Formats: sequence, structure tokens, C-alpha cells
Amino acid sequence: MGIKKFKPTSPGVRQMTVSTFEEVTKKEPEKSLTVTLKKNSGRNNQGRITVRHRGGGQKVKYRIIDFKRDKEDIPAKVTAIEYDPNRSANIALLTYADGEKRYILAPHKLSVGDTVIAGDNADIKPGNALKLKNIPVGTMIHNIELKAGKGGQLARSAGAAAQLMAKEGNYAHVKLPSSEVRLIRLECKATIGQVGNLDHENITIGKAGRKRHMGIRPTVRGSVMNPNDHPHGGGEGRAPIGRPSPVTPWGKPTIGYKTRKKNKKSDKFIVRRRKK
Repeated sequence: MGIKKFKPTSPGVRQMTVSTFEEVTKKEPEKSLTVTLKKNSGRNNQGRITVRHRGGGQKVKYRIIDFKRDKEDIPAKVTAIEYDPNRSANIALLTYADGEKRYILAPHKLSVGDTVIAGDNADIKPGNALKLKNIPVGTMIHNIELKAGKGGQLARSAGAAAQLMAKEGNYAHVKLPSSEVRLIRLECKATIGQVGNLDHENITIGKAGRKRHMGIRPTVRGSVMNPNDHPHGGGEGRAPIGRPSPVTPWGKPTIGYKTRKKNKKSDKFIVRRRKK
């Protein structure tokens, strides 16, 4: 998929780039596979802001994606490739031989008219879903389950792909996009290939308004706040931070401070950490 640039008719448009959407073949989503998405603007059930800088944005419908790929041994034809406002990857509309329709993440090089299938006897080609025990070592995979039957949780964003490195006992060694090597049970499913829309990472937002369309509000620096709003605030003119390291609005360090709790249940499944 290509990237489109604009003539510099304004400061915002000068830097902005958008996708050309060459792969997308259908504009309107499948009505039976969409649900209304309620916005909470970063607020919890008490109405308190738990995630800052959220709110507004374009109204969107959520597309129900089949991450489980549990309709096995029934071939499905790719009817359309669609844009999904809820994720960086494009989605593919499948029509199964029995008439049912489902959305999946559109892998790279999957096009309209192709046939995909999920099951133990599926071929090793993009879009097919198999258990890790049936996938050859060295294969690039995405939409990987962490628990069998729960649905894919790893490598789902645009351009993402993991690699099946080895099989040992009941576990497979999978190298994730972050370069972390992790043990995943051989009973877990994964989809063959790399997630499509590879040019997503090369797109430049260009202007502030485009972030507002996404529902992301401005972020104000702590150094320009008052001292009662942020530890970095206050002082006459531009003042330094005044402490050994920068902190959050609640006083927690932000540089070099580990936020991951130790002794997590998943620690034993990490063969090699993404950070040295």
C-alpha cells in the first residue's frame, strides 16, 4: 500500500501523509458484523479520569474480528479487504462455504478471491490458521494465542510478525516482534504470514486536528503547570526540574524506573527478555 503526499497549501498539510488505500476494496462495513462502540473518554465507572488525554474523536462502529479462528476445516473465500478505524491493520471479510461471514486481520499479500482455511491440515500459506504443533519451524506467524481457545493476542498490529523458532516438549519458542523469545503451548493457534498494511509506520500525522479525530487530546508539559498540579511546575521563568530525575504528576520516576512487577506468573515463559 502506497503513501500519498499533499501540496503544501498549509503548515499542517505540508508534512501530512496518508495511505492510498489501494488494497481496500469495500467502503461500508458488513452490517451484521458491527456493533456500536460507546466512548468513555478515559473515565471509569465512577466518572473519574483513569487515562489522561482522551476524549472527542470521530464516531466509529466496532468491527467484530474472529481472533479465535474456531471455524475449522471449512474453506472461506476472501470477499473484500476493508479499512478498520479501530486498529492499524486492515481487515478481510471472509465468506465461508456454508454462507457465514466473518472478519479476520488481513495478512500481507492476501487479496480478494483467495481461499483461506483453519484446521490441522491447512496449507502453510498466508491467512490459514493452525496449531503451533502443525506449523514448520522458521515460519512467520501472527495473531498468536497465549491460551488455547482464547483467541489471538500477540502480533496483531500492522506489519507485525513473529517467528516460530523451535519446539521443545509441550512448548514452542516464538520470537515476537519486540525480539523477546517466549514459550507458548503447542496447542495454541496462530495465523500464517505477516499482518498487512506495512506502510502504516511510515505515515506522518502532520497536524494536531488529525490526532483529535482519533480521540486523543493535547498533552500539557508538567514544567508549564503550577506546583500544585505537577512536581515539575512553578518557579520564575523557565525553571529546571529541580530533582534527580523527571517524575509523573503523582511523583513516580519516569526514566529508568521499572513498572513491571516481579514474580509474575508469566516470567517463567520468557526465554529471552526484549530488554537486556
